[in-house]
Amino acid sequence: MSNFEAIILGILQGATEFLPVSSSGHLVLFPWVAGWNIPGLAFDTMAHLGTLAAVLIYFFRDLVDIVRDWFQRIFMRRPETENSRLGWLLIIGTIPGVVIGLVGEDFFETLFATPAWVAFFLLITAAILTVSERLGKRTKGTGQILIWEALLIGAAQGLAIAPGISRSGATIAMGLLIGLRRSAAARFSFLLSVPIVFGAGSMQLYKWATETGASTAVGLLPMILGFLAAAISGYVCVRFLLSYLQRGKLYPFAIYCTVVGIAGLILSALQ
Repeated sequence: MSNFEAIILGILQGATEFLPVSSSGHLVLFPWVAGWNIPGLAFDTMAHLGTLAAVLIYFFRDLVDIVRDWFQRIFMRRPETENSRLGWLLIIGTIPGVVIGLVGEDFFETLFATPAWVAFFLLITAAILTVSERLGKRTKGTGQILIWEALLIGAAQGLAIAPGISRSGATIAMGLLIGLRRSAAARFSFLLSVPIVFGAGSMQLYKWATETGASTAVGLLPMILGFLAAAISGYVCVRFLLSYLQRGKLYPFAIYCTVVGIAGLILSALQ
């Protein structure tokens, strides 16, 4: 992998992890169309850790407040706050994704080798975004999320293990369907990404260290560049999307996923 490829793929990972257009889909389709080698486990791990760094930096103060209030509520019996309750909701919302990931990991990994499936799931993402915009009432904030609603958002996050299903798109869409405002749905989606991305990155790091003997053909510099590119582009896109969703709608992202999905299906049919 060249340094240029590492930077481009890092930017793609960071941007599409948080924009509702599917990072996994782009990291399959883009190298396929460009004729590049599919990134190995080592690079994929570093890129995911880059996106984790982006959300940790952007939401650092929020996360500190959530963790502090949650610990004070549990161990010091302090009165419940919105932050301590949000901490519980994030824990509960993470459970479905962990279960779905453990049960369906092997099945969904086989789909990564088939660009046609990735393109098809991008069309599913487009449909999900469109339906949520049409049906969502958008009246609630994160402080009004119920336990069963957090589980629904978590289940949507779990289904995003399928390549082409956007994690942020699925969780934001489910948030809209349960009545969250767009900005609240996006904020909860991004906060919910922290434990799942951390867990996935840790598992990838473990697999890389154990299955390959911690060796890599990518090279240290491309991995560092991929990490930095993913972190910077991820931070910019988190900031952009939260600002955009104050008034903007999800339809442009649905149109984009539709165009890319149809193009992917056509290219697959021509192979």
